[in-house]
Amino acid sequence: MRNQWFIIQTLSGQENKVKDSIEKRVKTDEMEEYIKEVLVPMEKVVEVRNQKKTVTNRKLWPGYVFVDMVLLDDEKRVIEKPWYFIRETQGVIGFLSDPPQPTPTEEVDAIKVQISVSEDTEKPKVNFAVGETVKINNGPFLNFSGVIQEIDPERGKLKVEVNIFGRNTPVELEYWQVEKS
Repeated sequence: MRNQWFIIQTLSGQENKVKDSIEKRVKTDEMEEYIKEVLVPMEKVVEVRNQKKTVTNRKLWPGYVFVDMVLLDDEKRVIEKPWYFIRETQGVIGFLSDPPQPTPTEEVDAIKVQISVSEDTEKPKVNFAVGETVKINNGPFLNFSGVIQEIDPERGKLKVEVNIFGRNTPVELEYWQVEKS
């Protein structure tokens, strides 16, 4: 028997409660040999509220929790103890598939890489496109509108052409300084 990743469907907004509940109950219910890791994939997102830049966490897969656990025996039959342990957790709807199918480790590793990348870089809450008109909501060009000329995702910057005193002028702004108009 080896541990594999399984996806659990939860009630919307209950992902962290389910994760905390599983992690707390692992010791009290003596499930350490079955449950190895519980993961709620999140990424950092930047948005502007009241003219201020705020960083929040956003769930990559709302309504789902990933669990690294021993659930299937050597003949790929479901082991009842961990199955009931997960099913009886408050907020859990069930496993993603019935009977539960493991998620490939490579997919979970890719998710973990995506999470660690988001720790280093702040991702805008909104995606922008070249040629799109945006309104500047912070800085010296507050309330000006402009057209996006270039997008630099590595630096988190946009080059926006703004009409200042009757002339189009390129201005470099950060994602969080503009909003879609």
